[in-house]
Amino acid sequence: MTNPTPSVTLLTRSGCGLCATALDQLRVICADFGIEPATVDVDAAAATDPGLRAEFGDRLPVVLLNGREHSYFDVDEARLRADLSR
Repeated sequence: MTNPTPSVTLLTRSGCGLCATALDQLRVICADFGIEPATVDVDAAAATDPGLRAEFGDRLPVVLLNGREHSYFDVDEARLRADLSR
């Protein structure tokens, strides 16, 4: 049985400089594992999921690994690489 491909999602918002930097980092890291990180703008998503912005909106960017919070403000590259290698 093979492991499913992990999902990496960056929670972001328009105009967030830290978010742009985090996305650049995630693209490099994820490319090494053959995956493309997804992005979700918490302000745009608030129309259908206000809880997302309420939970994460004050500490963006947030990296989600398989839907669970992995890191925020900075990409924890060493930890993310280790977790994606599992």
